[in-house]
Amino acid sequence: MGLISRFSNCSIGRSIALGLLTHRCHRGVRILSLPKFIHQSTAPAPASLPTEAQVVICGSGAVANSVAYHLVQAGWKDVIVLEQYTVGGGASQFGSGTLGLFKPSAERNLISYSIQLYKLLQENGYNIDLKQCGSLNLAQTKDRLIALKRRVSYSLPKGLHCEVLSPAEIRNLHPFLRTDGLEGGVWVPGDATADSSAVCMALAELARQGGVQYFEGCRVEWVLTENSKVKAVQTNLGIIDCQYFVNCAGMPMWDKAVYRLPILGEVGKPRLINWPENFTPDGRWILGETPEWARELGQRCSSKVRIPVNPAEHFYATTGPIPKLLSMSPPQNGYPTVRDYDAHIYVRDWIDPESKGVGLLVGNYFVGVGLNGNALQGAGGVGRAIAGWIISGEPPRGDLLPFDVRRFLDLHNNSHYLQQRTREVVGRHYSVLYPLQTEFKYARNLRCSPLYSDLETRGAVFGVRMGFERALYFDPTYTRGDPLPKLPPGTFGKPKFFDYMREEYIACREGVGIIDMSSFTKFEIKVGHDVYQSAGREVVSYLQHLCSNDVNIPVGGIAHTGMQNDRGGYENDCMLQTRILSWMRRHLPADNSVGLSDVTSMHTVLNVKVNVGYASDVMVMAFTNTGEPGYSLYIPSEYALHVYERLMKVGTDYGARDVGYFTLRFLRIEKFIPFWAEELDCVTTPYEVGRGYKVKLDKEEYFIGKYALQKQKETGVRRRLMLFALDEFDADNEVWPWGGEPIYRNGQFVGSVTSSGYGFTLDKMVCLGFVRNPAPDGSGPLPVTADYISAKGAKYEIDIAGKRILARPHLHPPLLYSTTSDTPARGNNEGALRYRPKAREAIVSAKKS
Repeated sequence: MGLISRFSNCSIGRSIALGLLTHRCHRGVRILSLPKFIHQSTAPAPASLPTEAQVVICGSGAVANSVAYHLVQAGWKDVIVLEQYTVGGGASQFGSGTLGLFKPSAERNLISYSIQLYKLLQENGYNIDLKQCGSLNLAQTKDRLIALKRRVSYSLPKGLHCEVLSPAEIRNLHPFLRTDGLEGGVWVPGDATADSSAVCMALAELARQGGVQYFEGCRVEWVLTENSKVKAVQTNLGIIDCQYFVNCAGMPMWDKAVYRLPILGEVGKPRLINWPENFTPDGRWILGETPEWARELGQRCSSKVRIPVNPAEHFYATTGPIPKLLSMSPPQNGYPTVRDYDAHIYVRDWIDPESKGVGLLVGNYFVGVGLNGNALQGAGGVGRAIAGWIISGEPPRGDLLPFDVRRFLDLHNNSHYLQQRTREVVGRHYSVLYPLQTEFKYARNLRCSPLYSDLETRGAVFGVRMGFERALYFDPTYTRGDPLPKLPPGTFGKPKFFDYMREEYIACREGVGIIDMSSFTKFEIKVGHDVYQSAGREVVSYLQHLCSNDVNIPVGGIAHTGMQNDRGGYENDCMLQTRILSWMRRHLPADNSVGLSDVTSMHTVLNVKVNVGYASDVMVMAFTNTGEPGYSLYIPSEYALHVYERLMKVGTDYGARDVGYFTLRFLRIEKFIPFWAEELDCVTTPYEVGRGYKVKLDKEEYFIGKYALQKQKETGVRRRLMLFALDEFDADNEVWPWGGEPIYRNGQFVGSVTSSGYGFTLDKMVCLGFVRNPAPDGSGPLPVTADYISAKGAKYEIDIAGKRILARPHLHPPLLYSTTSDTPARGNNEGALRYRPKAREAIVSAKKS
């Protein structure tokens, strides 16, 4: 028995010393014979390549074989797997072999299913060396322990068995650990290990038994499309017509694998494996495995498919047998896997080798790649999700939105961008990620507002969203010539820029706050053919079909609406521009009578045009994203700086000041305004977030999702978004809620926090979160009614890093009152004043048509 240690961004010697393998290290390197470690195929000689198939899968790693396995389990037999080398011969055989459940729920659900599947394989006689040995997650710092406690608090009520341990308790579970200097840790008994290669081959064997055909030495050269759908796959062995294509391609290992052997004292002959694992720009899965070849294959499609992944070195050091370990009696399933994030290392038992998105991009083109170095963890769950999507024609319900490949833009697929960004993605897997305060450092300044340089000189501290630089807040102490302000060290409590945000907030509530919203997406929808031949109804009909609100309004009006899918869930959002753009394009009329363009950086005619200063054709809308009275100006980019300077100059008398996105966030939370990817997603309906009044079921035109929403209105919602005020919370000294915290009603888990912020008018912490009504017999959730929420004796609590805090529920936005920098927020409505900004004729003049 030996140990395997995995690490990054640190030297071999330091990692081994910290990893319990030895206290002395002598570094030396020699090249191993490569063929010795490459998987030898046991596949039968292939027959001639068919000319057609229902499903073609490119790649034969764990994810690809899992897709094939789940398809045949559902009765789909006409499936072909194409592998340019040997089946299972890619990175799947070199994965860490760990199956860790101590993750966010979206990943945990996929991994949990994978473990269930692998248990079934082992029970049916496949020797995959599955051991449920558990894991220890160590904390060397107080902040690391807080991060672990936060994850424990929102994992426990969702069924994961995990426990916070003291250093002494950790020592009892793993006698080889040095626990001096530890703050504590978390024990997860359900974590497991398995042989990645054996799992991969077992799934392939079961797929073959179900009728799947495997073809080795078959290289996909081009994916042929017709009318935005895959029609055929061109290979070096011929062309195959197909109804569905699944890209699970891996990195060609023959010219990528490099093996080195350091000579280490006292532990035999450890093996260091340097395998280039692939990482996505945001560190989340695209639900698949090693995908550098997958990215290239995406470009070999007549309608190019965007698959932004990049290889990054991640090292494994495996010792030879350790006599002391062999002489002891370990637990039945071996010692727990140890994860020491602060040392950038984990250690697990290992048998001597010698004895992290799903995306539908082009019609029927599916992608399953980018599991960031450990395909074993997600292979089972990812394979089932992709197969289910193919079979049903609908994306899986649940929390797979974080893995949707459509979350990326073309810029994410740029090779130079990927190389720069993945420099830090690997490290982020080990870092303490402070909510809202952990920004990427590399591949920045890609998309910038015309005001970027001017805002920078005014003390803006920038963050990035979808490649767009956005001012998070402004440092008023900054003076030109000083080093540019940056985000301070992160914290789980009151942020260090809290007072700056307070002043920005007061400007929005009582004076004039100016926010650069350039990063929000804008679309232009217009008649697609000759405007003179059009009756002018095409665009209205198109939007009436997409929108649940009635958008047939007079010219110059504004309609706030959602766009729903067939199940009534939200599909539209301004930030995730590729996702909504592709969705809207799929529903364009086939006769090209309507055209759709992304004009985020351009001028768009949506409302009344006016002049501001010397700038013409500035569009003004009496709508803001903060819930505060105000206006949004849509300015042609070439006029942006002029208009901004004009507004700031004239606004001096009104206390105008720059405002960042953090303040916008706190404003919208206090006003109970839901936001995409936090409260709104493809499974959340308007009735569940209190926006049912924006659904017009009685409008003449049918709209997507109408029947689902009609049924939900009749039967009631099974969950409801609520606002919680934490009246007894000490915001100055306690760990803040940041999202994900469990909500309890009379001691029973009923939901989770989606977002939170400090309400400066309420002068207390405010959380938004969904609440359910569990049936007493466990049969399923009951309707969530106003009576249920406000029932006498109902006691709500929010668990923040293991501490439960009383929470007061609200079904509707709380009544807010005027505050100024000289007058503190009031708890009643005496003397409350409402202020509505009015445009001055000297500044803004209506443009005559």
